[in-house]
Amino acid sequence: MTLKDNLELLTEEKVKEDLIKTIFISIVTSFITFVILYLLKLRFIDDFLPKYGFFLFFAIISYALILPSIKQVKAYKEFPCMSGMMIGMTIGMITGFLPGFFIGATNGMFWGSIFGMSLGILSGIWAGKCCGIMGIMEGTMAGFMGGLMGAMTAIMMFNENLKTIAIIVFFISAFIIFGLNFMISKETKGVERKDRDATLFTIVLSFILTILTILIMVFGPRSILLQ
Repeated sequence: MTLKDNLELLTEEKVKEDLIKTIFISIVTSFITFVILYLLKLRFIDDFLPKYGFFLFFAIISYALILPSIKQVKAYKEFPCMSGMMIGMTIGMITGFLPGFFIGATNGMFWGSIFGMSLGILSGIWAGKCCGIMGIMEGTMAGFMGGLMGAMTAIMMFNENLKTIAIIVFFISAFIIFGLNFMISKETKGVERKDRDATLFTIVLSFILTILTILIMVFGPRSILLQ
């Protein structure tokens, strides 16, 4: 094996370690936030875990899967047009669909759509701008459709195996996100990172997303169908 091959292998291992580290930090941050809120307030809410625990758990895990991709884009900042469009589309779609689905399952289609579209469009624009206006447009469209589709899917399946379909869509989305991470790793092989470490970025975003999800899911308005 040549020196070049060893360096490439080392780079790939570093990428894998970085992804695992980001997922771990996000999960730990989110669950610490949840435990603190649970001890202070949430444990006093009747049937909190049976009503919200399942969907809140998968929302937290979803953020931990999405954040490594966002962190990778942040680290390199600029991508070719086609790659940037795929990045904006994928991050916008998944970041809109999954939160929209989980909030839609507890609060109804309207609030699930609003929450999902907000996160999806914002993340899609932020990620897609790595290649200019076309990436921004792709991210916006994907976030818009993903938020609506996630909430709509939750309501459509509300009386028919809702938790089962939640697990299925989560694993399909995870497969797509890991595919995106692999694509970004291939695109950036040999490219110098512009942002060396974004641990604080991961912690802050995980904290904010967890707080927002809990506040909306538990204390936010909900559809008359879910009163």
